[in-house]
Amino acid sequence: MSTVTQSEGLPPLGALTLAQTRMDRGCERRSDAGLLPGIWGAASTHVMLMDDARTLVRENKIVLLPSQGRPLPAMAVYLGRALPGADVPVGTDIVLEILDGPGQAGLPDGSAGDWLGLREVAVGLSPQDAGLFVEAAAIANWHASHQHCPLCGTPTRIEQGGWVRRCPEDQTQHFPRTDPAIIVSVLDDQDRILLGHNKAWPAGRYSTLAGFVEPGESLEAAVIREVEEESGVLVHSPQYLGSQPWPFPASLMLGFTATAVRTELKPDGVEIADVRWFTREELAACIGSGEVQVAGGLSIARALIEHWYGGPLPEPQAWQ
Repeated sequence: MSTVTQSEGLPPLGALTLAQTRMDRGCERRSDAGLLPGIWGAASTHVMLMDDARTLVRENKIVLLPSQGRPLPAMAVYLGRALPGADVPVGTDIVLEILDGPGQAGLPDGSAGDWLGLREVAVGLSPQDAGLFVEAAAIANWHASHQHCPLCGTPTRIEQGGWVRRCPEDQTQHFPRTDPAIIVSVLDDQDRILLGHNKAWPAGRYSTLAGFVEPGESLEAAVIREVEEESGVLVHSPQYLGSQPWPFPASLMLGFTATAVRTELKPDGVEIADVRWFTREELAACIGSGEVQVAGGLSIARALIEHWYGGPLPEPQAWQ
């Protein structure tokens, strides 16, 4: 049976922007080869378009087109069926159509909008649309990079509502993959938070430390390893706080907090150029003056920092 994340029983970080949904993904229905042909053209089936990680958005809503009058596309993925609380009627089926250029959309009259990416619009979207966009972006990224069999190089065929690619040569099935990554708020015995500056970021930008989980590694071990590698700080007792998909292109960010037992700072100099301890007063002052910028509301990093801070962070003075 499909499992659906609702607002009940939220973890400490709360309802993260990219971790919401109002759709039943219908995993058990995907194995039916007649799923997409059977629902296509029905009044209750609507289409989300995607091209190069962008979808059509109008007035902070994803433009969903009726499937009636449109040919069933070769690149179609079943995204799910609307649940109570969605913006569309309960039972509405949503299918993703992956385009080869927006000119291929065949847009009907009245469907005007802007082609926008997830980062540009996610904060303003409803839970239904945020969940749809995350799901669509992740599966579209996978299709774009997995068009050939990794074993023999033969072009693969799409099956199971767009969630499997099969090699016609050796009949192997290939499924979407998600890369787990930890992200952690490190605190010391003075309740200060550790933030790092990545060499690739603009000057003054700081965030929580993060990194990918290696094969054969537990999440807790990844927290301890990544923090020590990037900052020189040794931590213990990682505690899980929440997660959020990050389809850029295929990550799941797993949020933790951990306590430092060795606080001396030694940035790795390869990825992390600088690390700093902040009290709440110091961080607020640095943000207010513009000396430090932190992640925006779309990122789980912001939620981790605000969970420690105890509420919304102040805005820079120039933005007030």
